[in-house]
Amino acid sequence: MRFSSRNNYSPKEVPITTREEAPPELQEFIIQTAYDFNFGPAGLRKIVCRLLRKSPNRNNWTEFPNIDGEVHDLLGQCEWFYVYDLIEELYECIGKLLKHPSQKSDEQFAEEINQFFRTNGIGWQLRDGKIEYRGDDDFEALRENAVKALENANKETSKYEIKEAINDLSKKPNPDITGSIQHSLAALECVIREVTGDTKSTLGKLINDYPDIVPKPIDTVIAKLWGYTSNVGRHIEEENPPDYDEAELAVGASSIIISYLAKKNFQDKKENSDLGW
Repeated sequence: MRFSSRNNYSPKEVPITTREEAPPELQEFIIQTAYDFNFGPAGLRKIVCRLLRKSPNRNNWTEFPNIDGEVHDLLGQCEWFYVYDLIEELYECIGKLLKHPSQKSDEQFAEEINQFFRTNGIGWQLRDGKIEYRGDDDFEALRENAVKALENANKETSKYEIKEAINDLSKKPNPDITGSIQHSLAALECVIREVTGDTKSTLGKLINDYPDIVPKPIDTVIAKLWGYTSNVGRHIEEENPPDYDEAELAVGASSIIISYLAKKNFQDKKENSDLGW
């Protein structure tokens, strides 16, 4: 462990400024990190060429500076999203090649990458080998709380929907903004159906028929969310498509209401079930 790790020092996170690009600093960091994880320039070039569907330059046979320079050129010239594909590919290769407990693991690689993302304002994260959308700390906490609450309550459908909302935001190069909004409200709809026992009604009708499942005026917030989803998630206007920030707001709002409902309505039932009651 280095000085900063031994003494629990960590760099400050910076506001997210980068999503649909892969800056040169990130490209360089990936290359140097790959070398640190025992990929040589030739091995890294093989992965990059396969990923980009390019042929290696057979006139380059020395590792440094020739093949190393070729790798830099290939990443510098490719479209931005292939750089993130490379991160996923390296994670998978590290997991397959791990032969000894003393070797660096794929999760160590993920931590290195994620720390770079956090300290350089990049709105992505490497989770379970996949590059996913990353919001600010508050957004991530809301999402994690919702997923954890649904896991504790064994509500797999709702958990799937909230995860799909994030997956839609994570699609490269074109995120599915409307899909993300739809999935976040579908997760909320599933939870409210469970709470009310009404398995047929839509979210709009559910909150109209059972307004007391949440404190007022939160029932009106849910109704507005449903109306918003109908307007932009289902009947998108040609001139007014939703953007990242609006989708993040919808996912965040749904997540916090889901967490409240799951903890309030399912936790006691699960504990009783675990006790055999």
